[in-house]
Amino acid sequence: MRIIIAPAKKMVVDTDSFAVDGLPVFLEQTERLKAALQGMSPAELQALWKCNDAIAKLNVERLSAMDLRRHLTPAIVSYEGIQYQYMAPGVMETAQLDYLREHLRILSGFYGLLRPFDGVTPYRLEMQAKLSVGGNRDLYDFWGDTLAHRLATETDFVLNLASKEYSRAVEPHLPKSVRFLTCTFGEQKDGKVIEKGTMCKMARGQMVRWLAENNVTSWADVRAFDQLGYRFQPELSNESHNVFLKGGT
Repeated sequence: MRIIIAPAKKMVVDTDSFAVDGLPVFLEQTERLKAALQGMSPAELQALWKCNDAIAKLNVERLSAMDLRRHLTPAIVSYEGIQYQYMAPGVMETAQLDYLREHLRILSGFYGLLRPFDGVTPYRLEMQAKLSVGGNRDLYDFWGDTLAHRLATETDFVLNLASKEYSRAVEPHLPKSVRFLTCTFGEQKDGKVIEKGTMCKMARGQMVRWLAENNVTSWADVRAFDQLGYRFQPELSNESHNVFLKGGT
């Protein structure tokens, strides 16, 4: 089993909490993206990033001094979003961290596919950014089937806890021999399942933590998740989609 999650926009440098295991697999492609970004003006970068002046200034400075091979932070503690706060790797036990090493993969517009303890540096580049590199119209085109093929060499079951923006870089390219199971975390309103962004991020992070604590490796066992008030809903689910409702029975 491989669990895929999205990155977070906010990143920090933390070279003390955990050691880096190695470098990202697709660093050659990342070097190409870095060169393309460094060839853009600050105004062009801000338009690409769709951010305010302060965030643009910070990331232009980061980009100008960027070193992809030194002073790196393990990916799992570099991202600082809600999902990662609920995952809380900093207080996991050794066995749970080893579970993450084996089963968790982080999708990234800049790095492609990251193992939890791959060394990274802060960057800003969302998967849906309209960055044209080497004749590719955007990052989905740039990465193509590369990420899916890598996952397919590692497993025949992908548990999708990523946002649609990121899972779109993998799902269409997976061979049929690989089962792709998406989890939805929502609430029922007027007969419809409603997803709320913040709650989804919380649930995704909590599920990763729960999976690690329980050493879950089977798609069937995923349905037992019952954290943050969510319960599996068999009548709303199918072989490729697990629905968990808050307050569900």
